[in-house]
Amino acid sequence: MDRFEGRCWLDWWANSSTLLGSVEVAVVIAAVTGGWEADGRLVSDSDEDREAFAFLCELDPVFMLRFEDESAVAVTVHPTDGHRRFSLTEYTGPALRSVDNRIAL
Repeated sequence: MDRFEGRCWLDWWANSSTLLGSVEVAVVIAAVTGGWEADGRLVSDSDEDREAFAFLCELDPVFMLRFEDESAVAVTVHPTDGHRRFSLTEYTGPALRSVDNRIAL
């Protein structure tokens, strides 16, 4: 496979059993020397979906990119264009990590 173009989901997991958010995306993944590169966009153009996606990206940009066959790969999201578009890189950090974020109420 030199190229994949299709719809997937970016899932944001708080822990191994709590999915906090999922957004449908259209992605293009292409093989390059030494790996792959990927770009995508949100399928929905609603302000609500974009704001939820932006919030999760700011908490922690590591998502699971889930394909239609339920296979998944950990990726880091690099948003552009007001969180409407993004590029992806493979997440290579530790499987278990702590995210410390506090929201002032």
